[in-house]
Amino acid sequence: MKKTIITVVGNDRVGIIAKVCTYLAENGVNILDISQTIVQGYFNMMMITDTSASSKDIGELSGELEELGKEIGVVIRCQHEDIFNMMHRI
Repeated sequence: MKKTIITVVGNDRVGIIAKVCTYLAENGVNILDISQTIVQGYFNMMMITDTSASSKDIGELSGELEELGKEIGVVIRCQHEDIFNMMHRI
């Protein structure tokens, strides 16, 4: 299993979850766990996904998600689980 951490942050608006989840489904990415909150109009979502079934590598997925984020007005980051864990170690 290739676990990837995807974060989505920005001003809340209609359709953010739908657009991101549609992209993931169309590219064979399975959502294993998801957490989403809205605080005073700011949207924050974190997903743990499995990219094993995707025909795209992490770099391609990351670039396309970044572009999708620009289209819908949020910042989307996609990182391999190991990199995410190393960056957030205390």
